[in-house]
This record gives sequence, structure tokens and C-alpha cells, in this order.
Amino acid sequence: MNYFKQKYLISFWNNTHVFILLGILSAVYFGIFGNVWAVTGEFTRLGGEFLEFLGINLEKYSYYQKQNLEGNIFTRIDGIMILGMFMGCFIAALLSNKFKIRFPASKIRIFQAIVGGILSGYGARLAFGCNLANFFTGLPYFSFHTWIFTFFMILGIYAGVKICNISFFKPKAKLIRVDKKNKPLKNNTLFEKFYFLLAIVLFIMFLFLVIYLFLKNGDINLQNKKSLLTLALIFGFIFGFLIAKGQICFTSCFRDLFLFKRDNPLKAALIAMMLASIIAFAFILQGHTSKIIEISPALMLGAFLFGFGIVFAGGCECGWTYRAFEGQIHFMIAGVANIVGTMILALSYDLLPYYFINGIKINLLNTFGNLGGLSINLLLFLSLFIWAIIYKKFF
Repeated sequence: MNYFKQKYLISFWNNTHVFILLGILSAVYFGIFGNVWAVTGEFTRLGGEFLEFLGINLEKYSYYQKQNLEGNIFTRIDGIMILGMFMGCFIAALLSNKFKIRFPASKIRIFQAIVGGILSGYGARLAFGCNLANFFTGLPYFSFHTWIFTFFMILGIYAGVKICNISFFKPKAKLIRVDKKNKPLKNNTLFEKFYFLLAIVLFIMFLFLVIYLFLKNGDINLQNKKSLLTLALIFGFIFGFLIAKGQICFTSCFRDLFLFKRDNPLKAALIAMMLASIIAFAFILQGHTSKIIEISPALMLGAFLFGFGIVFAGGCECGWTYRAFEGQIHFMIAGVANIVGTMILALSYDLLPYYFINGIKINLLNTFGNLGGLSINLLLFLSLFIWAIIYKKFF
């Protein structure tokens, strides 16, 4: 029992295994809901609702009309899924004794959280997706725009790594002289036990909530909106729990390769996406449709700004979400700044020129046939995998 508790509840999980599990689950999510696992679209809606609360009429802003502000976070699939993610992240943090209020080490870190968060939020919505909808849960679904997004996101991440390597932005370590007689600090076992117990209680409450919702709504029916909302809550909880236990931040896929020549996160993500692509392909053959976005200058610039922003802020949407629920104020600031970035984009979107935001749509399955599109997508994954190996070895 102690072994199970330590290995599966307290300790972090194997990063590679979690990536692969997330890839499979995200494809199943697509099969059930017809949409990919994504977060910034709902963050945009939350930003819009905040503006409406301030009395701003959003009917004249086309971007908010595209995002469909009907309902609220409790009645939208994406909204209830994100609430589930928050619960999963928080319970995972408590189980691992990772919850502790921690303030940014310096003012420059606050600056980075604000600027990086705004840029990543603005860039994600300019490109109609972050590195979930346009990368991890985007690349497997045969819209060629996701590959263009990934290329320019990589460029942005590389630029962000170079900028953050400037001494001005590097954290300043402080050496503190201590008395040799001082004993080393010990973990506060009282807090550890309290957090673990609290996590168990919250998880039991979550289970009772899910059971109550299913009993209230009757049998599981994918045509029933209330049943779908309950399933979305469960999927969101699992997604949040997994990213927290696996410490999953998609920023690390390329950032760690550029900084430390560490390619394991990227390789794991690519394997997960290849599996997801095959599963998604099966669902598409059964009649599911994937979202195809236009390839435009706005997509390219948005991807670059997003890539730069997530490195500058220190994490992507998944990364800052689970870290915020660990009590890290820096990433709470980054999260709020991210939503502010979506608001800035939505309010200024109609000022952008037509040629900048419009382009062509390329569906690999429609263009090259079903098997041809699947083969090309898998070959592109393989090419990126080989590039990671070459970069690690020779650059």
C-alpha cells in the first residue's frame, strides 16, 4: 500500500508515458466530442465575458462573434472541461505536496510573466490556437496549417531562448551564509499529511459530483448535452491530473532541445501524436470532421509570437495552469496576462487588413486522398523526429 501511495499518488509520473497517454486520450476526446482538446478558445470567451461585465458591447467585434459567447463556462463543453482540468491539477499538486504559495524571485520575472503571457495569448488567438489545438492536438488532424504553425512556433521558441539567455533575464542566485551548526531543514510532515488528506477528500467529492450528474441526467447519451458536459468534466479532470503528475509543458519540447540538447519531451510528444493521428483517422473515416484553418500571414506571425511568448513567460497554457495550482504566483500572473492577450487580439482583429488574415485551407486527406494524407502526415512526424535527433547530435 505504501509503495502504491508513493509511486502513483505522491511521486511524479514518467514524462514519456504521460505524453503518450495524453495523445491517445485526446484522440478519444475528438471521437466523443468532435472537437480537439483545446483551452485558449475558452480563455478568449472568458475574456469576452469579463469585457461584457464591464459594460462593453461585443456585438460589433467579429472575433468574439466567431468564438460564440453563448452560455457560460458551466454550459460550454470547453468551459466545463477546463474546470475539470483545474480540479485535476489542484488535486495532483496536493497529492505530491507541491502546493505552496511562491512569489516571483525578482521584478524581471514579473515583467516576463506579463509580457510573455500577453504575447502568447495574442499570438495563439491570432493563429486560432495554441500548442494544443495547433500542435499536440492539431498536427494529428490533417490540417496543413498546423505544420506551418509548428514551424513558425519553433522559430519563436528559438528566438525566445536566445533572448532569455541574455544575462539581464537570467535569474540572480543569492548566496546566504549560514552557521555550520544549523541543521538542515526538514519537510513539514504535518502539511504533507494535511494536503494528502485534503486531496483525497476533494477527489471523493469530485466522484460524488460526477455520480450525481449522471444520476440526474439519466443514462449516458452522446446526443444529450448534459451527458456530454459530465463527460467533458471527467476528461478535463484526467487531462489536468496527467499534466500535473507528468509535469507536462509543451514549451519544453523545443525549448529543452535548444537549451540542454534534451530531446525526450519532443520525441515522446511526436510518438503520442502519431498514435493520435492513426486513431483520429479512424474516427474521420466514420464521419468525423476535423477543423481546417487558413494558412495566412496572421497564422505565421501568431505562431512566432506565441512561441516567443511561452518561452519568455516560462510556460505554455498547460504549463502555467498546473504551476499556478501549485501556488506559483508567477504563473498565475502569466495566466491572467494570457487572457488579456486574447482580449487585445479580439478587440483589434477587425483593424487587421484582409490579405493578412486570409489565406488558403489545405486538408491533407482531401488533397492527397485518405491513405495519402495519412502517410504524408506520418512522414512529417517522422521528419520532425529525425530533425530532433540531428539537432541534438550536431548543433
